[in-house]
Amino acid sequence: MSEETVLMADEKDLNVEEQKSGQAIAWYRTKIDPKLLQKLHKRSDFLALSQTLGYVGLMALTAAISLWSFHSGWPWYATVGFVFLHGMVCAFMINGVHELCHNTVFKTQWMNSLFVRVLSFLGWINFPLFETSHLRHHRYTLHQPDDLEVTLPYPWSWANFFKFGFVNLVSLYEHFKYVIRIACGKFSGEWETKLFPDTAPQKQKVPIHWARTMLVGHAIIVIVSLYFGWWLVPVLVTLNQFYGGWLFLLCNNTQHIGLTDKVPDFRLCCRTITLNPVVQFLYWHMNYHTEHHMYAAVPCYNLGKLHKAIKHDLPATKGLIGTWLEINEIRRKQAIDPAYQYTAPCPPAQARPPRGGQALQGA
Repeated sequence: MSEETVLMADEKDLNVEEQKSGQAIAWYRTKIDPKLLQKLHKRSDFLALSQTLGYVGLMALTAAISLWSFHSGWPWYATVGFVFLHGMVCAFMINGVHELCHNTVFKTQWMNSLFVRVLSFLGWINFPLFETSHLRHHRYTLHQPDDLEVTLPYPWSWANFFKFGFVNLVSLYEHFKYVIRIACGKFSGEWETKLFPDTAPQKQKVPIHWARTMLVGHAIIVIVSLYFGWWLVPVLVTLNQFYGGWLFLLCNNTQHIGLTDKVPDFRLCCRTITLNPVVQFLYWHMNYHTEHHMYAAVPCYNLGKLHKAIKHDLPATKGLIGTWLEINEIRRKQAIDPAYQYTAPCPPAQARPPRGGQALQGA
């Protein structure tokens, strides 16, 4: 397999309408030995099951301990603590769905299709809608209006972190409204209507049906649980996305915040951070975010090896605390000068392309 063939896997084609609506970005990618790159692209069902079943197992373990504590008469604060820990684990479910939507985790594709549905159902995630949006995010990262999944300046405040990172009743209400709206076939906003226009009703059916599946499935779980007096089950299964999300927010919001938009260099618009092995596992290795954008078809469990192969050409990485200190400094400067964007210092080993991308000819 040639380097060119491998790169084709990292740039899945959009449909014809999307190609016409967007610009082509001449992305910079760090050079890597083609044989090593080919090896890094290989999928392993064993490693995929280790990651996926390990993560699902942690969710099951924290749920089981919470139920045991509740029914064994342990102190209330112990049960609350275990339930909160369960929420902390479940908050990373979107990262699992993200990886499975890339279709790179399992070598056996039916496993990929199965687990993306399991995690999406448990996490109230409309994976067909997310997958369509995220494909464009990768192709046009931080280039508006072709990428509206992530836009800069990124909305973030520490007040909202404390408001939503622990018990998130506001998001619970808003998210249920969103799922019900999609289930009713109502797409709104610039991004949704661009991805799923009224002129493509067949395309709309997939996220509509999945939204209805989630609503019906969770309604059955809640009704059955309440009938039998299993009061904690809906909290652990249906409401797990709405408490304990503080660690996920600290990890996930580092990916692009404070960086540079409209530049064809993933080193300048994405951020790699250093995490301990436990949090990295929960985060599905998305701390290697620059590497993931450069070579999006590399399975998440190989991103650490990819990082070692190209780190000579990447900005220096920091831990979670150091990264947020850097982000706070960037945001302080942006408060003084709203036009300020941070340019990560890259090693001079390989020349960077000029700012901006190359546009396709034609409409």
